[in-house]
Amino acid sequence: MDSSFIEIIAFTIPSLITGGVAYFLFESHFKDQQNTRRWLLQKNNQSATLPLRLQAYERMTLFSERINPSQLLVRITPISEDKNDYQNLVIAQIEKEFEHNLSQQIYISDECWSIIMTAKNATIQMIVVAVQNQKISDANQLRESMLKDLFDKPSPSTTALAFIKNEVTQLW
Repeated sequence: MDSSFIEIIAFTIPSLITGGVAYFLFESHFKDQQNTRRWLLQKNNQSATLPLRLQAYERMTLFSERINPSQLLVRITPISEDKNDYQNLVIAQIEKEFEHNLSQQIYISDECWSIIMTAKNATIQMIVVAVQNQKISDANQLRESMLKDLFDKPSPSTTALAFIKNEVTQLW
C-alpha cells in the first residue's frame, strides 16, 4: 500500500503542476485578449467622441472670450445711465451665455469646467465690486473704470482660455 500511495502521488503532483501552469497561462491569455478588446473599443470610441470634445472646447473658448470684460463691456452698451441697471444687464448676459453652454461640461474635464465656472463667477464678482465703488456714478463711468482695471491685470477668462488651450493640446 505504501508503494501504491507513492505511485499515485508521483503521478498526481506533476499533473497538478501541469494543470496549474496551464490554468495560469490560459488565464493570462484571456486577460490579455480582454485588454486588447477594451483598448480597441476605447480607440474606436475616442475617434467618435474626439470631434464632440473638440467642439465642446471650441464652444467654451467662445464662451470665455464672450465673458471677457473687455469684450463684454464693449459689446453691451448701457440702456440707461443707472450703473445698477447696467450691472444687471451685463450679469444677465453672462448667465445667458453660460446656460447656453451648460451641456458642454459632459465633454470636457471636471477641472476645466471648474476653472471656467470660476472665471465666470470672478467676472461677475469683478462687476459687482466695481458697482460698489462710490466714485462711479453712472453706467459709462462703470464701463471706463472696469476697462482701465483690465489694463493692469489679466481678466479671469484669460486664465480659463489658457487652461482650455493646454487641455486641447493634451488630446492629441
